[in-house]
Amino acid sequence: MKHQNALVTGASKGIGYSVAQTLLKAGLNVTITARNAEELQAAAASLGHPEKVLAVPADARDAQQLQDAVQAHLEKFGALDVVVANAGVGVFKPVQDLSIEDWHKVIDTNLTGVFYTLKASVEALSKTQGYFITISSLAGKNPFAGGAAYNASKFGLNGFTEAAMLDLRALGIKATQIMPGSVATHFNNHTPNAQDSWKIQPEDIAQIVQDLLEMPERTLPSRVEVRPSQPKKG
Repeated sequence: MKHQNALVTGASKGIGYSVAQTLLKAGLNVTITARNAEELQAAAASLGHPEKVLAVPADARDAQQLQDAVQAHLEKFGALDVVVANAGVGVFKPVQDLSIEDWHKVIDTNLTGVFYTLKASVEALSKTQGYFITISSLAGKNPFAGGAAYNASKFGLNGFTEAAMLDLRALGIKATQIMPGSVATHFNNHTPNAQDSWKIQPEDIAQIVQDLLEMPERTLPSRVEVRPSQPKKG
């Protein structure tokens, strides 16, 4: 793997944490971000390897905070090879019950936040011919009742990532969207438990990230759809 330095947003738990953990085990230096500073520091301590982990509190909805996170990463590690835009939230209500605040919370995090993440990192990624990975969802192609804001954010994220991929190739940067189905995470205030055993596990998504980084330079899997192999019965 040529890549040595990564930044993962939304990495205090769930998919982001597992991605950071997997990349550390692969030998990368990793900067992790999340909105909750206390949870982020706990995650960094749990990951270990303080010389290889940097925790920078940042809200994906704030462009300046993401720019500051990238700058902090560059000051510590010198270069940026991989960005995993994972930060995301969900509000699930019938569209008539969605508040304006609900809408902006979801769109500004899941879609605009990814744009901010790329804007903050694209110059550094162009210098290393790096990799930009977004964590989208099958909800970005399959609408469902109560999912208007979330569906809109993920449909938009898929379109954004695919268009960005076409732009970024000219800079030597790869871009891929990973679209999971049901994942056993803390998403939407859920606490993973034994009833989630049928779901995709966070470490499975982390493995996909590592596999993408190990692909030959000539090859770009631009979209990865992933589902539980055995759906929940009943």
